[in-house]
Amino acid sequence: MFVAQNVSVLRDGRALVADVDLALRPGMFTIVIGPNGAGKSTLLKALSGEIPPDRGQVFCHERPLARLSAVELAADRAVLPQSTTLSFPFTALEVVRMGAIAHGSLDPIRAARAALARVGLEGFEARPYRALSGGEQQRVQFARALAQVPLPVEHGRPRALFLDEPTSSLDIGHQIGVLEIARDFARRGGAVLAILHDLNLAAEFADHLVVMHHGRIVSEGPPLETIDDRVIADVYGISGAVGRLPAASVPFVLPQSRHMQQSKAG
Repeated sequence: MFVAQNVSVLRDGRALVADVDLALRPGMFTIVIGPNGAGKSTLLKALSGEIPPDRGQVFCHERPLARLSAVELAADRAVLPQSTTLSFPFTALEVVRMGAIAHGSLDPIRAARAALARVGLEGFEARPYRALSGGEQQRVQFARALAQVPLPVEHGRPRALFLDEPTSSLDIGHQIGVLEIARDFARRGGAVLAILHDLNLAAEFADHLVVMHHGRIVSEGPPLETIDDRVIADVYGISGAVGRLPAASVPFVLPQSRHMQQSKAG
């Protein structure tokens, strides 16, 4: 669906992303991990069409991204950026309504209300966006993205969600909730690319895990085949203990989605 071929992004003579090949497939939840400055957000921006690559190409449904208009691109994907600053006094509903309008909804207000309800913000419609907490603003922006691509597949054409650190301002319950919605989007035929820093959440939710370091992909595949002690040491510069409990005096919390809990109960 979205395919990067030999993509590089350069700034001041330095490669922020170097010679990356990556394919986002319908039905797959791809999660990118790596240390700060690894090139994760830059890669997401190049794949989603926010910035053009300096070398290589990105394709959407086999068409070069450079040939797609902004309207065509908006119909195929929605982006949740790492942070968003609004200068105007919009309400939460007005922010999400922008996504519904980009989708071409016949009733953008109703679509925006439905998206807010999906992220647990029913009743927040009239709240001033700038008066919301950081986590609430993050969920409003996620609702905007959902309103832009409300269906993972529309008219037989898969859509994509690009989520740059979607859990960064959220408590653990809402982190799980956001990732469950994203996983459901992929399960129903869409493509999702998310950037996460929580390795435990990445391991639970990813169908395809991508590890970046110094602008390159150094490991990718199913989580069980991708995260190990060597990768943790090489990429993060710390000792890893993958699959083993830490010292008995240190609590170890592995958040699990409701889906995992239901699977255990069954």
